[in-house]
Amino acid sequence: MKLNVKALALTLGILWGLSVFILTWWIILFEGATGEITLIGKVYRGFCISPTGSLIGFLWGFFDGLIAGALVAWVYNWFVDRFSPSPVQ
Repeated sequence: MKLNVKALALTLGILWGLSVFILTWWIILFEGATGEITLIGKVYRGFCISPTGSLIGFLWGFFDGLIAGALVAWVYNWFVDRFSPSPVQ
């Protein structure tokens, strides 16, 4: 069975983007918006613990997950093609 590359890419993009967004708001609610650049802010340019940073993090996370999902599905499908048994004739 092959994976749908577009579906997996979109799914992982949405999940990763929402994860970064929700985590940012979780930190804002319990510790307050600091505006400080974090470790993830060094990878995702423009991200910081702030409402605007949560939107920037969502966008970066979405595209990061989109690319990762597409690569995972593509590599999985490639292995399925290479290692699936040939049909019996």
